[in-house]
Amino acid sequence: MTEVVQKDQEGYRAVKHRMWFGGALFALLCALPAMADNRFIVRSTLGSGALGQFCVLQSCTVVGAVDGTLNQVFLLTTPSTIDSTTFLNLLSNTPGILDAELDQLISLVGGLNTVTSVPPGLTDNLPVDYFGATVWNGYANQTASNIVHVRDAQDAFHVAGTGIVADIDTGVDPDHPALRNALVPGYDFTRNQPGGSEMTDFTSPAPPSCANCQPAIVNQSTAAVLDQSTAAVLDGNVQYAAFGHGTMVMGIIHLVAPRARLLPLKAFRSDGTGYLSDVLRAVYYAVQNNANVINMSFDTTTNSKELKHALHYANHLNVICVASAGNDSSPAPPNFVYPAALQGYAMGVASTSDMDTRSWFSNFGNAIVWVAAPGEAIVTTYPFNTYAVGWGTSFSAPFVAGGAALMRNLRTDINESLAASAMAHAQFVGPSMGNGRLDLLMSLAALSAGDDPPESDVSATSSSMKIGVGENKSLASPLQLRVGSNTW
Repeated sequence: MTEVVQKDQEGYRAVKHRMWFGGALFALLCALPAMADNRFIVRSTLGSGALGQFCVLQSCTVVGAVDGTLNQVFLLTTPSTIDSTTFLNLLSNTPGILDAELDQLISLVGGLNTVTSVPPGLTDNLPVDYFGATVWNGYANQTASNIVHVRDAQDAFHVAGTGIVADIDTGVDPDHPALRNALVPGYDFTRNQPGGSEMTDFTSPAPPSCANCQPAIVNQSTAAVLDQSTAAVLDGNVQYAAFGHGTMVMGIIHLVAPRARLLPLKAFRSDGTGYLSDVLRAVYYAVQNNANVINMSFDTTTNSKELKHALHYANHLNVICVASAGNDSSPAPPNFVYPAALQGYAMGVASTSDMDTRSWFSNFGNAIVWVAAPGEAIVTTYPFNTYAVGWGTSFSAPFVAGGAALMRNLRTDINESLAASAMAHAQFVGPSMGNGRLDLLMSLAALSAGDDPPESDVSATSSSMKIGVGENKSLASPLQLRVGSNTW
């Protein structure tokens, strides 16, 4: 992603956090074994007690349940001296263990990047009112918003979003004036504590206010572009390679659906790394805490049965899942990225330019792309009460996630299949770009009219996964930073 940042300040209203039942199991994560330990995601009918007895005999540790209140999926660790393949074979031959896979370390930082010029929208800091919050005009009235007809759709259908949109990411700056009234208490899975703030990762002194600072490139490796004062803090520091990503994604969701509530779920650290097990925990947390939409602006090339199970669980409870298609300028097939490739469970989103062409960095191929959305020079919120510009499919996906929240204004029974069918009413932008570029007017009109969906593979796919009862729920990138050209 590419970032250009400038300043604007205000405070934050804290909201009482509703603790996730069963989250106490993961207090053990505060004392995780060494990073070199092997980590396994295990689906079992044995329960934590019996698994614990198994681990006493096999030198493993049951860290806790990954799936919240269901208690069917667990994180196990073994010392690095135990061969992981041998242990997986042992698990597969143990009665009561249904499936097991290695935990993955996913990185948001990746893909192709080139720094480009700073768009005019980033310097348009004229304060305007946007649904009760004072924001920059360059954010509220940017080109990308006009391309997908955000304001037109809001006005034509009298919608501004409803329900809860969760974002599994690096967290959010809870003090940002554009976002603070929309945020609900989230959770930080990297620290196992309530909140979901990415500001807990920032250990350097906050950069001074610099309203007139010009954009500066942080470095070529991450291509982050910030104002000069912020650049001085982040320049060359790998620790902050992905810092701000979650706040930027949340800003786009809020731009599209300003009345929707935003649930920050921090599964990635500021360096852009996060475990698949934490992503799974975030998916289950979102569903069991009444999220209606889940945005996933990340991808991995390794398939995961448990990620598919988690998204199936979400879809089963009418949660709509959206995922970025990635920034490697690569077709699928042969190269697949997940969760975007899990069509039927999540809508994969590619990136387009302001000219309705595929962005040069965007992955493509109908096997991973359901729709596309603008992903170049997107003006959005950034930590320290500032704004930035981003490039990447990470910023395309939240346009679709926000669109799903608009759909809930028209149909509270909206689900993955209905949302995908409505989103498929889009503007054609060429082959290998799914159903085309998002057009919220067309999508909402199709949903309102009850149009039959175009032929597609997006439907609730059957699964042998067991769905637990008693959930609280009421009955889908590599990331890069840059100024003028961040590709996340």
